[in-house]
Amino acid sequence: MIATNGTSQLPDDQRIVISGIGLTAPNGNDWAEFRSNLLAGRSGVSDYEIRYVGKTLAGICDFDMKRYQTRKDARRGTRAGSVGIYSANEAVKHSGLDWENIDRSRVGMYIGVTEHGNVETENEIFELKGFEYDTSYWSHHHNPRTVANNPAGEVALNMGITGPHYTIGAACAAGNAGLIQGAQMLRLHECDVALAGGVSESIHTFGIFASFKSQGALASHEDPAKASRPFDSQRNGIVVAEGGCLYVLERLADARRRGAEIYGELVGYAMNTDATDFVLPNADRQAQCVSLALKKAGLKPEQIGIVSTHATGTSLGDAQECAALRQVFGGCENTLFNNTKSLIGHAMGAAGALELSGNLAAFQDGVCHATINVDELDPECALDGLVVNEPRETGPPRYILNNSFGMLGINSVVIIERI
Repeated sequence: MIATNGTSQLPDDQRIVISGIGLTAPNGNDWAEFRSNLLAGRSGVSDYEIRYVGKTLAGICDFDMKRYQTRKDARRGTRAGSVGIYSANEAVKHSGLDWENIDRSRVGMYIGVTEHGNVETENEIFELKGFEYDTSYWSHHHNPRTVANNPAGEVALNMGITGPHYTIGAACAAGNAGLIQGAQMLRLHECDVALAGGVSESIHTFGIFASFKSQGALASHEDPAKASRPFDSQRNGIVVAEGGCLYVLERLADARRRGAEIYGELVGYAMNTDATDFVLPNADRQAQCVSLALKKAGLKPEQIGIVSTHATGTSLGDAQECAALRQVFGGCENTLFNNTKSLIGHAMGAAGALELSGNLAAFQDGVCHATINVDELDPECALDGLVVNEPRETGPPRYILNNSFGMLGINSVVIIERI
């Protein structure tokens, strides 16, 4: 391979590659189905109703929970745990790892989450009302369900993983943060295989809908498929979604030794903080995060083929990110931009990992999937190279850059190379 970035100069036991992808999304339960529906412009957003909030919209997954869990284990655990278990098992299967003979003390679990425990707490308080708030009826499963490490811990229990497991709380930047953590632990030789990415059960808590609604940031539309519309002048908020995407990460030397198929190499990443507001993003800090990831990778902006945007469909958020992208990519004639949330909604802690996977297939098929529902582009969101409404065939890109930002000003960026 021609050396064109800083990471390619590293020894193979310091280069981190993706060798397996497992996911569930509102419009697909494996990587191939997800990609097919993205290219077809098929939305996974549908009508949804939740207590106290009533009728709304959401991105809902329909994976087979019992494929890798017993009904008893699913009842005892959490929705986030089930999403993680499904995604992790699918990722391992996709990777071709000899799972039965692998040393599972050398497998690490790094799962990003936006929040965890709200679903169980809301449900149990609701049930407790029927017993006049007598806490002797409180579920004894509450503590293991709500501890912060739960999703990763449920996966570890299900798969017999005895290496390190923990969750990374990074708001909606969490999917990228899980990948970054997994890569760092591999480089430190703290594990030999990392299962890394993000999960979300957010649609099962009424609080997240109520909070976005009180902010005036909850999307609505008579046609659910058209509700999530980043960059459109008529966008009116976020469509909350659930989902998960976990990757098998390995050192390049190990992946090559076992003859693994490699879906990309993590060549750059960065995280930083706005430190300016609880919810409003800071375009300058976002631009700095993107620039830092490029610097770490030893790349110039014009070398990026596709930028997967974070844009959620909020008025200020989308405009701020586009301002950041213009700072970095202004004049980059061959760089394309797209958005996956327009098709699935905002999968919160899973968003970054899911959106990256939706674009990784471009390394194989040479197509940039479209941002749908852009009927009238907001001038503040104008980007040269923005792919709207119809996919664009360009040939396989060399690099994909994935943006993922979150509340309290957390920003994350990862860059993947086709090898």
